[in-house]
Amino acid sequence: MKLLVIGSGGREHALAWRLLQSPRIQKVFVAPGNGGTAREEGLENVAITAIPDLVAFAQQENIQLTVVGPEAPLAAGVVDAFLAAGLKVFGPVQAAAQLESSKDFAKQFMARHKIPTAAFATFTDAAAAHAYLDAQGAPIVIKADGLAAGKGVVVATTLDEAHAAVNAMLGAVGKPGSMGEAGHRVVIEECLFGEEASFIVMVDGENVLPLATSQDHKRLLDGDLGPNTGGMGAYSPAPVVTPEIHARAMREVIRPVVAGMKAEGTPFTGFLYAGLMIDPQGQIKVLEFNCRMGDPETQPIMMRLKSDLTLLLEAAAEGKLDQVEAEWDRRFALGVVQAAAGYPESPRKGDAITGLGAAGEDFHIFHAGTAIADDQVVTSGGRVLCVTALGDTVKIAQARAYEVAEGVEFAGRQMRRDIGWRAISRKKK
Repeated sequence: MKLLVIGSGGREHALAWRLLQSPRIQKVFVAPGNGGTAREEGLENVAITAIPDLVAFAQQENIQLTVVGPEAPLAAGVVDAFLAAGLKVFGPVQAAAQLESSKDFAKQFMARHKIPTAAFATFTDAAAAHAYLDAQGAPIVIKADGLAAGKGVVVATTLDEAHAAVNAMLGAVGKPGSMGEAGHRVVIEECLFGEEASFIVMVDGENVLPLATSQDHKRLLDGDLGPNTGGMGAYSPAPVVTPEIHARAMREVIRPVVAGMKAEGTPFTGFLYAGLMIDPQGQIKVLEFNCRMGDPETQPIMMRLKSDLTLLLEAAAEGKLDQVEAEWDRRFALGVVQAAAGYPESPRKGDAITGLGAAGEDFHIFHAGTAIADDQVVTSGGRVLCVTALGDTVKIAQARAYEVAEGVEFAGRQMRRDIGWRAISRKKK
């Protein structure tokens, strides 16, 4: 079989790497890929991103299955185009991908289907948004309605921060905004408290296959301080997701989403990611939906997956997820992101990366923002690498990941030193 993975990040490197483990796979193409997928034996980068070109390539190469990694092509209708061409593809159609591409759509959908989430209001008018903030007070959460690569969310601890966020997304009164998409809308939500977890499943339109639980670290600095990022590290499984909470998430969130999307005429097929806030009493509320695997959660999850991913994806694409099961490595997996100088505001590109040796049985370095220049791997994006390791405990996995990460160097490297701290502190209780 020949497969195609669409995307260029660490998530796509991890998916392509795991797909390659199948004895049934001849080659995995990655479009456009990165410096890591260029170096991985059995993977081949294809420098195309336009949807018509991707369809033509899949037809020309007789690609048996395509997996869409990032959110932007999903929101642009890449799955619709592949299906129209009679090609097998895994991911949601454009209408279903609104669960991620529009925060307002997702919140209204949850309200219709009684899925637990934070109280909210949506605004296109800056003056009305500012008045609402003054009435609600802080802390409060402001979200750009469209896709913002994981950075269109501001958790404002003061009203000054909240007003500044609305100005950035909608623009000051009378001036257009710069961040929000989909007609410059913002969703303003109550601020939830508790512990976050990433709950990711595969969906075939009706059946659901839960993947291993995970938890990521959004803030740039140790102790969950600093600005929000796309994610500075992750681990799997997430101890906060107890068997009881897992059952509740399936019953109160996942199954109502799948049933609701089908009832509204837009059956959901693809990876469905529910970002959950779990309070001390074990109650859950949905922070957001993504219509694809998380990054960096994918890297630890793929390290733990023992099943043939191609079999799972084929079953999903054919509506037969109820006929397969996923087998997981009993060990913890933990990934540490190494980010470029200046990330997240203005990441620097072109810094040479050294110390990238061969992978080991218990670790793999997944590339995200890298490229090849003059036979040298260099930085080309914000989150550069995710060093991911396995261990019998989360502390052992953490130690191994940092041991490997310390051997990798590039100028201005940023790296949190406490990935996994919540799981470790939970074990001590």
